[in-house]
Parts: sequence; structure tokens; C-alpha cells
Amino acid sequence: MQYDDVKKVILKKLETELPKHFFYHSVAHAKDVLKAAINLGKKEKINGDDLIMLKTAALFHDSGFLFGAKDHEANSCKIAKELLPNFKYSNNQIEKICEMIMATKIPQSPKNHLEEILADADLDYLGRDDFFKISNLFFEELVMAGTLTNENEWNILQVKFIEKHNYFTKSADKLRRQKKEGHLAIIKSKLSGND
Repeated sequence: MQYDDVKKVILKKLETELPKHFFYHSVAHAKDVLKAAINLGKKEKINGDDLIMLKTAALFHDSGFLFGAKDHEANSCKIAKELLPNFKYSNNQIEKICEMIMATKIPQSPKNHLEEILADADLDYLGRDDFFKISNLFFEELVMAGTLTNENEWNILQVKFIEKHNYFTKSADKLRRQKKEGHLAIIKSKLSGND
């Protein structure tokens, strides 16, 4: 698998072709999820080809946004199936990568360890110090798409989402759950201030 080569190609594609109104689902998000996947992958003792496939899935997981938000996971798989054979990925490896990508679809439904790691990496920011900065980008993206009109709607949506969310791996749970719960409390206090 020629990971370094395909990494350059997909990052360049995301940088130059992604519509600019994807403030959250941007090349920065792909890099962020890649970094989180590497971190969690190492903590979860993933190495060799599995680590390469995990990193590849992280890079491609939201590439489907090149065609818009609708069905972006399936479109991400189409892009992976199109590009990866040119970089010496086998059909079996591509299939596993696509299964990891599909596991990030909300509500997340990972079926194996690698899928759990990518699902956790995709939502790693929920329990990090940069949570509010990143969630604000997501809010702006949803306002631009006409999905939301104000911050109150966003806070209600976030509370519902975070209350239902659980990390799948022990590493992500240990690393991020406590801070995530703190963020949830802050959002709830903002909402109760609106009464």
C-alpha cells in the first residue's frame, strides 16, 4: 500500500475541490481525524497493515463531501474504490477501509475494532479543549446549509447528540469522556440561561 502517495493525492483533492461552505467537513477535519486515529490506534495496539488501512480510512472518511453532504459516506467509499487500486491497495483492503468509513455514519455502528477506532477518532473533538472552536465551525456549516437558524437550536441538537454518544474504545473513553461531559454541562447551562 502506497499510503504516503495516496495521502498527498487525497489531501490535495480535498484542499482544492471541497466547496468552501464546508467549514467543519474540511481538509482540516480530515487531518484532525487522521491524527486522532493514529493516536487511538497506537493506544489500542494497532500496527502494520491495519494501521495503514485505519489511516487511509481516516483520510477518505468524509471525501464524499466533494459531492455534497447527502450520502457522503457512500460517496467517500466510491472515491476510495476509484483511487486506492492505483496505489497498490488490494480489493480486500479497500473493502475493509470502506467498512470503516461506513461505521462513521451517524448513528455510528462499528462492527469491529478498527471501525470502533475510526468512529471514535471522527468524534474525538467532543472531549477535547478545542471542542467549542470546532463545534462552532459545524454550527456555521449547518446555518449555511439552512439546517439551523440560531445558536439555541444548535445547543439543543448538541445536547441530544452528546447525551446519546458513547466512545467505543477503552482508550477514547478514558481520554475524552470526562471532558465531553464537562462540555455537555456547559451547553446545558447555556440553554437553561435562555429560559
